[in-house]
Amino acid sequence: MGMMSRMRSLTPWFILTVGGLFVLFMVLSDSQITSIVSQGNNAVGYVNDEMVTYQEYSGLVEQMKSQQEQQTGQTIDDTQLDAFRDQVWESLVSQKLVLDKIDDFGITVTDEEVKDVLLGPNPPQELQQNFIDSTGQFNRALYEQALTDPQNRDIVIRVEEGVRQQLYQSKLQNYLNASIIVSDNEIEQYYRDQNVKVDADYAYVNSRLIPDSVVTVTEDEMKDYYSENKKDFEVKEQRKIKYVRFPLLPSQGDTTAIKSNLDAIVQSIKSDTGSFKTYVEIYSDNPYSRDTLSLTQLPKAAAAILNEASDGEIIGPVITNQGFIVAHLVGKIKGADEFVRASHILISSQQIGEAQAKVKADSIYFELKKGNADFEEMAMKFSEDPGSGRVGGDLGWFGRGQMVAPFEEAAFGGKIDFIQEPVKTRFGYHIIKTTGRDNTQYILEQIVNKIDASATTQDRIYNNASDFAYLADKNDFDSEAELLNYQITESSFFEEDAATIPGVGANKALIRFVFENSVGSISPVFKVPGGYVVAMVQEVKKAGVQPFEEVKERIERTLLDNKKLDRTYEIAKEIYEKIKNTSDFALANSVFPRVKIGNVDDLTSKAPITGIGRDFAFNEFAVNAEVGKLSEPIKGTRGSYIIKVTNKTSFDSTAFAVQKNSLRDFLLNQKKQAFFAQWLKNLKDEADIEDLRYKFYR
Repeated sequence: MGMMSRMRSLTPWFILTVGGLFVLFMVLSDSQITSIVSQGNNAVGYVNDEMVTYQEYSGLVEQMKSQQEQQTGQTIDDTQLDAFRDQVWESLVSQKLVLDKIDDFGITVTDEEVKDVLLGPNPPQELQQNFIDSTGQFNRALYEQALTDPQNRDIVIRVEEGVRQQLYQSKLQNYLNASIIVSDNEIEQYYRDQNVKVDADYAYVNSRLIPDSVVTVTEDEMKDYYSENKKDFEVKEQRKIKYVRFPLLPSQGDTTAIKSNLDAIVQSIKSDTGSFKTYVEIYSDNPYSRDTLSLTQLPKAAAAILNEASDGEIIGPVITNQGFIVAHLVGKIKGADEFVRASHILISSQQIGEAQAKVKADSIYFELKKGNADFEEMAMKFSEDPGSGRVGGDLGWFGRGQMVAPFEEAAFGGKIDFIQEPVKTRFGYHIIKTTGRDNTQYILEQIVNKIDASATTQDRIYNNASDFAYLADKNDFDSEAELLNYQITESSFFEEDAATIPGVGANKALIRFVFENSVGSISPVFKVPGGYVVAMVQEVKKAGVQPFEEVKERIERTLLDNKKLDRTYEIAKEIYEKIKNTSDFALANSVFPRVKIGNVDDLTSKAPITGIGRDFAFNEFAVNAEVGKLSEPIKGTRGSYIIKVTNKTSFDSTAFAVQKNSLRDFLLNQKKQAFFAQWLKNLKDEADIEDLRYKFYR
């Protein structure tokens, strides 16, 4: 590798090593933020009054997109782009907030410190690995020569900036983590939690087995509970909207255009001596593969054609649930599994009863047998299986195990095109005709074109939404929707910090609009998953304590559950009295027949209990209990228990001493990560962040 090429290969090293938001430092330094911000007031948002321009943000999206695609080798398609933009926005906001804090903390990195890292005795491993000689050793002379070569000046500047941002990161982390420690007691407890294991027998009285009828809750009890726990019923301000959704669906013209394009491609393929693979790589939405598929793995429309096709034939375009496909049949082979194709007429017994269903099915069958009726016409007229009925009863190809047993037996046992007497299943009576039998597998190469809304269609849908937003704001939301035949949908109530709007999806900018505007306000067009929405702020619930009547049912359920849990404890006390002298858990059945008698092996303090789930009251007692001693009743969160620990592993002080330092490092890293994540969340919660990207992106 030439020296220039070697230096070029260094440029992404810091991207791979600088974690999370710090990857943005270098990208932003390349974006010439200062000059861009001064270009104009085309803000996509603000972070604590600092404007984020469209040029800055869109340039960053493109750079991050390019970097991710280079690293993963996979293109970010249009369906992923909105989510990707959101990730970049969140990272950009985090980065700006962190930069402000670095300034507040007085953290600096000097040129000398950067130089010490690059030219010190142990340069970053990510740099060293590019200068390994034939003996596997780091060639320091070649490394230093590359750093000082004037031809590499621009690349070295980028590498220096990457080191600088790593040093900023390291100093910030040291500043934040200075007070974080892990005590010896924490390390020992973690070791015990992972390694001290117990075996135990138990009797479990599940509160769900206690009928509601055996406990009662009075109005006064509910009111007392409400008065004593008002804090539990405090709610933030909530709002709801009504909205019109404009889904991004392809038009008939989009479908026709894709098919026409594929028709032309098929003609080109047929007249070309080149490989089909080349066309897949150029025109398919899916990567090239050569697949061996059975008839059941093929779309119904394609299966019917392929079954009659010859080796080497080009099939399609055929529309499927993936979109349009063009298939090259490389060849056919015989497989071990047999498949059949069948049609049926279903007469359901659910509404008219089994006897009448049998009479009706028999009458249709006799008409078919006499030749007085066509099977497909009768299926479309009488079959109560809507999926197959509308296509003449055709179920397509299927293998064994895909249908209920009586139906499968008849379909696989029937002669081709022979109409069988009605067969009874739990669904009713089926008149079955087996129309094909095969064990062929098809070796295929495929061009797949998804049917997505074209740019023209997307513009039309967006313009429709924009027109509606204008008219609804000028006139009336409901009347304009009715006039234009648009469906209005209401959301349920949601809070300002909600991740999504019920029924709409994720869009923080829309949530912000809803909470910054008054009832009756009409929103501009917002992009949401699957399309656009125009919304109206419909109702506001002020923050405060929910009224008693509003939470009465919830309180009643809580008190019922609590009383049922208390009842399990009383039953457990009776069981304890019954078995305390013998420890014979089988006697518990005589007290409560539905008691669960079980055992657990190798239970740790945090593990779920086999057959029960998580109940830390059980775990905490078990890992600390004396072996062989029957417990008194223990009330948990799911019910009550009697437990007897039968075996417990001892604390291995030697193994603990060996692992202590590595456990300390592990727990310290966990604490640091959790602390930084919470610190960053607090920064965002306290910041004034305005997201205006919806004005620029459809």
